[in-house]
Amino acid sequence: MAKKNIKELLSKSPDLLLVDFHADWCGPCQTMEPVISEVLDSMQGKIKLLKIDVEKHPQLAQQFAVRSIPHYALFKRGKILWRKGGIMTKKDLSQALKGFV
Repeated sequence: MAKKNIKELLSKSPDLLLVDFHADWCGPCQTMEPVISEVLDSMQGKIKLLKIDVEKHPQLAQQFAVRSIPHYALFKRGKILWRKGGIMTKKDLSQALKGFV
């Protein structure tokens, strides 16, 4: 996805978007993939996932002050509602996101 399209999606989407800032080589990012998938599945489509590879989009990572990966940010219409970095348990991620759906 082109950078312009990503920015437009983040700023205009009426949906809740969980942005996963990651890199292919990142072990903790790979560990979190099934956790994110399970949590979002349990929310029945109320939160959409957008994965942003920080290697391919370093300007976006810098713009959103992503200093380490994995890093997650929940957006709605361009506003960050919640953000957190690092590995999280399924329970912790689920509890954090449930407050927004």
